[in-house]
Amino acid sequence: MALSLTAYGAGDEAVLSDLSNPGYHAQPSWFKHSFLDIAEDVAEAAEADKRLILYFYQDGCPYCEKLLRENFGDREIAKTARDGFDVVALNIWGDREVTDLEGESTTEKRFAAALGVQYTPTMLLLDEQGHTVLRIDGYFPPHQFHQGLRYVALEREQSGETFPEFYRRQQPKEATGRLHQEPGFLVSPLRLADNRAGSERPLVVMFEQPVCAACDELHLDILERDSVSDSLAAFDGAVVDAFSSEPIQTPDGRELPLRDWSSELGIIYTPSLVFFDADGSEVFRTEAYLKAFHIQGALDYVASGAYREQPSFQRFLQARTDALHERGVEIDMME
Repeated sequence: MALSLTAYGAGDEAVLSDLSNPGYHAQPSWFKHSFLDIAEDVAEAAEADKRLILYFYQDGCPYCEKLLRENFGDREIAKTARDGFDVVALNIWGDREVTDLEGESTTEKRFAAALGVQYTPTMLLLDEQGHTVLRIDGYFPPHQFHQGLRYVALEREQSGETFPEFYRRQQPKEATGRLHQEPGFLVSPLRLADNRAGSERPLVVMFEQPVCAACDELHLDILERDSVSDSLAAFDGAVVDAFSSEPIQTPDGRELPLRDWSSELGIIYTPSLVFFDADGSEVFRTEAYLKAFHIQGALDYVASGAYREQPSFQRFLQARTDALHERGVEIDMME
């Protein structure tokens, strides 16, 4: 599949202009108008020498708005997406009929639930057989998102190269270049079972890398805020270099290199926060670019044990938002 990164032609300027206007949230007109027969969509994309993206969204989602305006509003990103993919949008709470890849009839919301969609936006980038080449749970900043599109459009998975390997070759160097640590967190050598023997606190492991602007923002801004810091205090924690060969003892007591554990867990984005209960079992994770409201929400979702009663993180956040609004608290989710 050839991939062109040339600029838009004149006929594309209207779409770019609309997306750059503040307050414009509509999906681009070039998204596919689909009958939501997913196998048919996969086949039609392949016939056009493209691949299929399933884009899961919800109304009022600020990160979906950010994706549409900042990512698809970028000339090169939109050009890569249009040349390499058909994009089908699905509402995670929608009732439109969907025919899944096995030919079974379902609805948008049941289809999303069956695929384990917890975040919006979530994007599944599929190959010509309908297999997921890359799954993006949540928002990727423009550079990371663009490289994800390029990785799949260029069919790099067929060479055996993983997305983290591909992305690290593209990574810009404007980040601080150091791995951050938090006061009170466990430090190397990390033995996450032995270190926590007898602890009743949940554990958060922050998978990061030294060259990571989003990691810098997490530690130098978000976790410095008093409300987020207070929520973080309920956890045992560790910051790890996701792609290093340093040995680690996992929460369930196994010994292996960090990069092997990251690969086993499917870590493709830094920072990714993976939460474990006191017994060492994973209970939740965040794998996307999140601002303070959502980071604190994730911490409280796990620390409070709410994940046991409410399997939908989005519904937990909505209830939290409603409660704050009732108390007269104004929220800027993107601050």
